[in-house]
Amino acid sequence: MTLFDAVTATPALLIDRDALDRNIERMAESARARGVALRPHAKTHKSPDLARLQLDAGAAGLTVATVSEAEVFAEAGFDDLFIAYPLWVDAARGARLAALANRARVTVGVDSAEGARALATHAGTAIEVLVEIDSGHHRTGVAPGHAGAVATAATAAGLTVAGVFTFPGHSYGPGQPGVAATGESTALCTAADSLRGAGIEPGVVSGGSTPTAYLDTTATELRPGVYVFGDAQQLELGSITEAEVALTVLATVVSTRDGVVVLDAGSKSLGADRAPWATGYGRIAGVPDARITALSEHHATVAWPPARGARTGGPDVPRPGPGDRLRVIPNHVCNAVNLTDELIVTRGSDVVDRWPVAARGCIV
Repeated sequence: MTLFDAVTATPALLIDRDALDRNIERMAESARARGVALRPHAKTHKSPDLARLQLDAGAAGLTVATVSEAEVFAEAGFDDLFIAYPLWVDAARGARLAALANRARVTVGVDSAEGARALATHAGTAIEVLVEIDSGHHRTGVAPGHAGAVATAATAAGLTVAGVFTFPGHSYGPGQPGVAATGESTALCTAADSLRGAGIEPGVVSGGSTPTAYLDTTATELRPGVYVFGDAQQLELGSITEAEVALTVLATVVSTRDGVVVLDAGSKSLGADRAPWATGYGRIAGVPDARITALSEHHATVAWPPARGARTGGPDVPRPGPGDRLRVIPNHVCNAVNLTDELIVTRGSDVVDRWPVAARGCIV
């Protein structure tokens, strides 16, 4: 079935299966070549179908963002899950974690003695923990040299400390991936030594982000997520080329005027993220000079490039008209995926599969 026959309504999220397979294999091969484990972050795709491809390519397990995401993937048969955030665990969440631990190996992040004690009290001690450190993103995590103290508190609460982890989220900025990767490596070494100073050997030293995933690291495990699809942020950072973009949002032109094209895909299908350094709210596949300049809930306003005679650089692409379809590259692909029920898988112009976004909306 051809693409336009199968996709009768827009907006719709399309997966280029060939690009997806290349992205998965490239990351898996890079990890193998460096002797590091790959634990991709499933919050990007929220799809058991896609996660199976990652594990088939050699991934050691999955990273997830929430307990409910872990529950979805455990129900689908995945048995090694890391919830990569410090949780505040009460009785209800603890019961869910304990139930999860009966079905899968579950590891949870901690960054305080209080959090570790609450986890042990309400979820039991079958769950392993990794101590989160701050390597420069300044969101969660303790100073690297304090990792040993948190690990000691977790051990005193009866938990097994498997190692340390960090997220170099500050890599998402122009010129920052190399800086973030260097800081991450230094911080992880300091944190690992801090654990050893407390008498705990860090079996896992976990880090990574898509912008830093191919750079040298002291981590023994990497947790990139966006790499499977790519997005406009990665294009702008230079982490990928458009040939590596595997997910686009198919949209229909609903209105035009001089230099402007309006699409039926707004913030409720693309997501509204725009980093301060981004040049727009998304890009148009095949038209590098076009930019989404405004988003409403159901519409995107695109500044269309003028004809070649009025500018320099980029291909000369005629402005589309009402009813034409375009593929949009969203700024932040994780948000776009969480706004849809299914991913439409394509090869060339054919639809070959449909994958449900099983962990959509799993925020608790």
